[in-house]
Amino acid sequence: MRVDGLKFSIAAHSAWAPGLATAEAWSAWAQAPTRIGEGADPVVAAMPPMLRRRAGFLGKMALDVAYRCLDGRTNVPAVFCSRHGEVSRAVDLLGELARGEPMSPTGFGLAVHNASAGLFSIARTDRANHMALSAGAATVEHGVVEACGLLADGAPMVLLVAYDCALPPALAHFEDCDEQPHAWAWLMTAPGADAISLACDGGAGEVAASTRPGGLDVLHFQLSGAPRLVRHAGPQRWTWTRNG
Repeated sequence: MRVDGLKFSIAAHSAWAPGLATAEAWSAWAQAPTRIGEGADPVVAAMPPMLRRRAGFLGKMALDVAYRCLDGRTNVPAVFCSRHGEVSRAVDLLGELARGEPMSPTGFGLAVHNASAGLFSIARTDRANHMALSAGAATVEHGVVEACGLLADGAPMVLLVAYDCALPPALAHFEDCDEQPHAWAWLMTAPGADAISLACDGGAGEVAASTRPGGLDVLHFQLSGAPRLVRHAGPQRWTWTRNG
């Protein structure tokens, strides 16, 4: 796979993780990143309580940043990207099957990869196009590719939501990085003077030293003001450049 010339700007952004609920806290993290542990759920105050109660910890993180980033805007297409999605719910469902118990219909409906995007659309009665994707270690990059495609098709802005947390204990041995709970959202627009560019090739030269998940690496690039970020995902080398 090769990607050339993707450029965009960020009109608004938001982020949430346990212990990092304010812009000031994230600014401090960007200057001296520390490991993010578990914690209480985000409030998601803008969402009706009946629907909010259906979301789990991962979903509430995604919904919180999505609400805050859009700030009341409607009819904005959205791309929700999560490498693991609601895998904890899926493991619970498999456990019910293994024990011969009936599966929870609600649990099943909320275990699908677009669960958070669907709840967001329903809660806001917003019929704008939305999609959910997972693409391994390059999930965030593929989310940007999809969002830039929507911009190229004429959307004036696109909401990108990236969110993930650690795998459940039954799957923890499959982790290939130091998974940490986090969620962030960008309101992406056509490139302006402050554009970010994204490119991909099969180069193998530089190797990213970070052990953080891709979503946190990209968020650190955005918040820290770093001029460049190079990430490897399998045979692919993704290069992020500021003012590209």
